[in-house]
Amino acid sequence: MAAWPVAAPSEACQYWSPAGQVNLAPLKALLPNGRRVRHGESRGQREISLQNYLWIMMGSALGGGARLWLSGFVAHYLGQTFPWGTILVNVTGSFVIGFFAALTEPDGSLLVSPTARQFVMIGLCGGYTTFSSFSLQTLYLARESDWSRAGANIFLSVFLCLLAVWLGNICAAGINQMRAT
Repeated sequence: MAAWPVAAPSEACQYWSPAGQVNLAPLKALLPNGRRVRHGESRGQREISLQNYLWIMMGSALGGGARLWLSGFVAHYLGQTFPWGTILVNVTGSFVIGFFAALTEPDGSLLVSPTARQFVMIGLCGGYTTFSSFSLQTLYLARESDWSRAGANIFLSVFLCLLAVWLGNICAAGINQMRAT
């Protein structure tokens, strides 16, 4: 019996062994050079290994779970009439990414591997909230006294995200209305 239950045979089955262990061979075969994915040049040529992707995905899963728990906890005690849970998640995520980024910079007091930094900043904080990345990027622009770009980042992020969520809601309402008739 396969560890990952599926209704019908599919490609997903090839990633799981009957013992429930992940089989990475099919994934590695999809990647250039069989082991690494190349990214564009930025501060020199970089390569991210499959293992790094797995660490980032694990961090994202943990961050998403933490977001669900904290948002639910806050909603239970404060109600759902105002998004206090989301605000708390966004604020704490911004704090965590700012704190960890400064602590682990080349001049910071904590030396961690690039994989550990990616696990926390991309995985954990990214899964917890993308607002943390937005906040850190805005802080860096402000530190460089690039006020116009910092302001544009704030305005465009808030405006475009609100516009996108509104448009998505309208599209889904239209689909729901068509299905109801």
